Amino acid sequence: MIVYRGFSPTAHSATVLTIGNFDGVHLGHRALLARLKAAAANAGLPAAVLTFEPHPREFFAPESAPPRLSTLREKLELLADDGVDLAHVCRFNAGFAALSAEEFIERILVGALRVRQLIVGDDFRFGAGRAGDFALLREAGAGLGFQVEAMASVTVDGERASSSAVRDALQAGRLEHAARLLGRPYSIDGRVVHGDKIGRQLGFHTANIRIKHERPPLQGVFAVEVRGLPGGPHRGAANLGYRPTAHQVVRALLEVHLLDFSADIYGAHLNVRFLHKLRDEMKFPDFNALKAQIASDVAAVKAYFQL
Repeated sequence: MIVYRGFSPTAHSATVLTIGNFDGVHLGHRALLARLKAAAANAGLPAAVLTFEPHPREFFAPESAPPRLSTLREKLELLADDGVDLAHVCRFNAGFAALSAEEFIERILVGALRVRQLIVGDDFRFGAGRAGDFALLREAGAGLGFQVEAMASVTVDGERASSSAVRDALQAGRLEHAARLLGRPYSIDGRVVHGDKIGRQLGFHTANIRIKHERPPLQGVFAVEVRGLPGGPHRGAANLGYRPTAHQVVRALLEVHLLDFSADIYGAHLNVRFLHKLRDEMKFPDFNALKAQIASDVAAVKAYFQL
């Protein structure tokens, strides 16, 4: 997949395009991407995605914006996995937010991206004040030479697959339901860095993983599967949160104790898949109590994996 930051004056080729934030790339997104790929193959054109950075809600109301399900890198990797050829990452700023719906169509869709066919969700809105909708796109396409198609929502167990539904499931500890909405377990990527070695002092070596999420959409202790290491995937127990017992931190930390694994993995870039929540993060009176709880957590993870 080729990634463009912003727009060149004119795209190299006409495109079949979809537009959205694609936070988490859930089953609704993936159905849209499957239709995009099929339409692009039929037209002999690249399958292209226009997405935004930052998320518009982070631009308009940063103090109340929900936690992201995926970083930009994670999102782009997921889009590539679903067969997207081109990704245009648009900087969402005051100038872009002020574009009228008509300007967006003429300057961005037709002028910059040379859209031949546009596929959007049935609730897609765009332009200043969210004034643009599917009806306006269809009318404009008839005059400017592009087709427009709307995709219906995807439901899972009677619930619409959406980023909000995934976020709610993760925050409630319903990881199995979140996985059904996503079509895969929820995961976070990060690089293994040196920590303060507290886990080692307690008898449980942990990989300290630097994550890019400012506010992850879930916290607690989990049974996880880790990818990115030789011989994997590997199973483990993970703590994601703020370590209230030992040196509480401002930014969330992801620490993973890999079962039956002891190699030096500093610098490795890992993908941690969250499979099952064991408990919320807790503050313990001392390190002995913390050590006993970690032992109990590791036993629970082994039981979960039937080891």
